[in-house]
Amino acid sequence: MNDLAPLLTPEGRALLDEVRGTAPADELAVATRLRREHPAELVSAALGQARLRQRAAAKFGAEDAGRMFFTPNGVEQSTRASVAAYRARRLRELGVTSVADLCCGIGGDAIALARAGIRVLAVDRDPLTAAAARANADALGLAGLVEVREADVTDVDTSAYDAVFVDPARRGGRGRIFDPEAYSPPLSWAVEAARRAPHAALKVAPGIPHEAVPSEAEAEWISDGGDVKEAVLWFGTGATAPGTVRATLLPGPRSLLGRGLPDPEVRSVGRYLYEPDGAVIRAHLVAEVAEELDGGLVDPTIAYVTSDALRPTPYASAYEITDRLPFNVKKLKALLREREVGILTVKKRGSAVEPEELRRKALPRPQGSNAVTVFLTRVAGAPTMLLGHPV
Repeated sequence: MNDLAPLLTPEGRALLDEVRGTAPADELAVATRLRREHPAELVSAALGQARLRQRAAAKFGAEDAGRMFFTPNGVEQSTRASVAAYRARRLRELGVTSVADLCCGIGGDAIALARAGIRVLAVDRDPLTAAAARANADALGLAGLVEVREADVTDVDTSAYDAVFVDPARRGGRGRIFDPEAYSPPLSWAVEAARRAPHAALKVAPGIPHEAVPSEAEAEWISDGGDVKEAVLWFGTGATAPGTVRATLLPGPRSLLGRGLPDPEVRSVGRYLYEPDGAVIRAHLVAEVAEELDGGLVDPTIAYVTSDALRPTPYASAYEITDRLPFNVKKLKALLREREVGILTVKKRGSAVEPEELRRKALPRPQGSNAVTVFLTRVAGAPTMLLGHPV
């Protein structure tokens, strides 16, 4: 069913309530029973929507996801609610009261903006996606703040709005798109739209090359719970100078601003190893963290910071290092057996070895209840295994 309208009828809504929480193993029996009283196509649509709502709960929370309407691409590509709420707060703090949300998808960002008290024009050219955005604004009681328009974003006049938010499509028929000019619409178009607005935020892939960031934009990389979610190019922020680089960690938020520091020095492995958050690494702010920790790098090309001092920081996870070995699976296996290790966590940076492969070879049978973390990396250019545990 490529139309949400039947699900928005009283019969459709009643079916959605009835199939809520249906387990995959029970779908066939539930569908067989419901088709005795309802059209087969409507039953299939309700069960499909129930599946999407269960998947969306991780991004939107069970309460909101249980009332919203989704498309498969909408679940996959929509922003996590915590990240959207953070962006909406930043816009609100800039004094923004109205936003043109271009490429709005199923409305996740529009919802966050409206909940921040911002009036939103949400635009998407796909009829089904626009219908989902409209249904979601209504389902969450935000229809008074969100106007949804089915249109090509390049034809929309945004001059009446305080800010523009653009979330270009970054997936095609062959998967993720890495070239910003292959986004839909291209990044160059989004940048021009941003330059015409008093304020703007452009959502881009976290792997965007730093040289692709316009000189007048602030670039921010955002992680949530340790997972890098996106990068945002900000225009018209006022408080931060153009060219500023920022790493923001959620929950919090905690933000680390770049200071243009030179690359950290390389040191021998100390007592502690720090693994910077992914947003810090993507933002090229490892030097700022190393300075904060009075630390150095284990290798000039590896984003692991080492120090003899244990210092708390929200921007990196600390591990106490107990052993340093040249890469050798047999020696590692013997050491794990001697230490009675039953839980092995493998992390890698600068190594071609797959963690699961090493775990299978080094710990074929757990020897006890002790836990060890092994880092596959390079130290001064040499393949090395560092063993330790989280502090």
